[in-house]
Amino acid sequence: MPSRSPFAAATALLGWFALALQLWLSIQLTVANGQGALAGVWIYLDYFTILTNMLVAMALTAAARGPHGAASRFFARPDVQTAAAMSIIIVALVYNLMLRQLWQPHGWQIVADNMLHVAMPALFLLHWWLAVPKETLRWPQAFAWQAYPAAYFIYVLMRGAADGRYPYPFLDVGALGYLRVLVNACAVLLAFVVVALMLIALGRWQARRSAQAPTSRPGQP
Repeated sequence: MPSRSPFAAATALLGWFALALQLWLSIQLTVANGQGALAGVWIYLDYFTILTNMLVAMALTAAARGPHGAASRFFARPDVQTAAAMSIIIVALVYNLMLRQLWQPHGWQIVADNMLHVAMPALFLLHWWLAVPKETLRWPQAFAWQAYPAAYFIYVLMRGAADGRYPYPFLDVGALGYLRVLVNACAVLLAFVVVALMLIALGRWQARRSAQAPTSRPGQP
């Protein structure tokens, strides 16, 4: 179990700030459009970016607090931390490679965008590399972790069926149809699996390297 981490604490605070800033911006936009504050919250909770940054912030908070309570112990588990790393990598890749060019944010939205899609992925990966024990990572976990993106896909389809709104163009059933969206989702899921396997490979390599590192005896340099 990871010990308390000041770096995790500082990064968790940054993550919660970024989430709060994006919530404020979402509410501000829907209020300005006459839809009300609840519409802003509803739209905010539609995005994989937001849900995954919440997961990352909870994982960092657990690492900062130490093993106090069932929730902290769960989110501090190496497999949960690695699943969060997998998901936040996909957030960064999909946004920066596929979605960034589709709109031009201004003002505080630029700050929120870069915190959620660039800073938090980079900082969480640094935390994962430096602070998360990896001896217990196993290959089958890469497939178990896909329950999260699969559940999100079902969640998006249910919400879209209810209000006709889809958060990402490659998941827009109204424009693409269910078959094309399913193909797109499978392609993204494959990317999740590849990233998960890469993280496990890196983690196991790091664990082996640490185990093989020579240790000094008392009195020796």
